[in-house]
Amino acid sequence: MSMRVTFLGTSGAIPTTQRAPSAVLVNREGERLLFDCGEGTQRQMMRYGTGFDISHIFVTHLHGDHILGLPGLVQSLDFNDRTDALAIHVPPRSREDIRDLVHAGGHQPGFPVRIHEVSPGSVAYAGDDFEVRTVQTDHRTRSMGFALVEDDRPGRFDREHAEELGVPVGPKFGRLHEGESVELDDGRVVHPEQVVGDSRPGRRLVYTGDTRPVDAVEDAAADANLLIHDATFADDEDARARQTGHSTAREAGRLAARAGVDRLALTHVSSRYAADWKRLEREAREVFDGDCFVASDGQTIDIPVPE
Repeated sequence: MSMRVTFLGTSGAIPTTQRAPSAVLVNREGERLLFDCGEGTQRQMMRYGTGFDISHIFVTHLHGDHILGLPGLVQSLDFNDRTDALAIHVPPRSREDIRDLVHAGGHQPGFPVRIHEVSPGSVAYAGDDFEVRTVQTDHRTRSMGFALVEDDRPGRFDREHAEELGVPVGPKFGRLHEGESVELDDGRVVHPEQVVGDSRPGRRLVYTGDTRPVDAVEDAAADANLLIHDATFADDEDARARQTGHSTAREAGRLAARAGVDRLALTHVSSRYAADWKRLEREAREVFDGDCFVASDGQTIDIPVPE
């Protein structure tokens, strides 16, 4: 079961020659989900070969560096004869603004574009075996993050014990693993709990967008496989981080440590660190001893199914 994360844009509000505005694409089992859509996102998708067959876009807030790529992307999808509907999930009271942006210049997409307002603390999208949940964040405007949370997986099937109980090799193994009791030829009934272990958690990915470090993100990121957190500033700009509704790399690291995440990706890097972005990584690593890195445009991360 594949899950690949591609960082399309990792800059702060001002892009640089190396970093485009915010955008992250998640390809889960062939379903492409786009989180934020800064200016030039469509070109980044071409450059890094993610494919354009996205089904859902999740917008954290309406600042330009997170949404100005929407009209160009929608028009390019239209030019490529898209017919499938596209869902855009946005914060409360922002539907009309996003609608106007999608229709910039009077463009009328030839495919359905459905804009859904979702509140923090709800489910934005329910897939077949996962959900994208909204998470309350703290920025200078209506904002929210997102948590992609897979359903729990069945526990391990104890084939040896099943055979000892007399279950014949074949379809009854599968039925037991799926939670169904089976009757044997001699009339005995074997129940799933006799041969299947405890359920195992699925994967969890959290993307904050722009935010101060907040309890809701920490709760959503508990034991997450990957946390993508605002790390706009280094320690020397702590006051500015508070003033502008962003986080420092150290603050992101502390939150990741408390949440017990496996990997921390620092993003939304201020242009002032264009030549010294490793500083952010060093400061976060002083308080978080897991896998920690400053994300770069074009970087891909595979999240394996946990053992």
